[in-house]
Amino acid sequence: MSTQPKNPLHGVKLEQIITDLEAHYGWEYMGYQINIRCFTQDPSVKSSLKFLRRTPWARAKVEKLYLDYLRKNKQ
Repeated sequence: MSTQPKNPLHGVKLEQIITDLEAHYGWEYMGYQINIRCFTQDPSVKSSLKFLRRTPWARAKVEKLYLDYLRKNKQ
C-alpha cells in the first residue's frame, strides 16, 4: 500500500512535471508565472532540471503550478 495515497506528486519525477507543464502551457507562460531564467532565456528541460534540483524555492513554485494544472484538468 502506498504511504502517500492522497499526494498527487508521489511517484512523479521532476522531469515529467516540467515536460507536462511545457506541453500544456509552453515556456513563455511558465516564465511569466515563475520568473526564472531557465524558463525565460533559452529554456530547455535539461537546464530546468539542473536549476530546480538545487533551488528548493523555485521547485516548490513549479510543483504548485503542476498541482494547479492537475486540479484544472481533472474537472
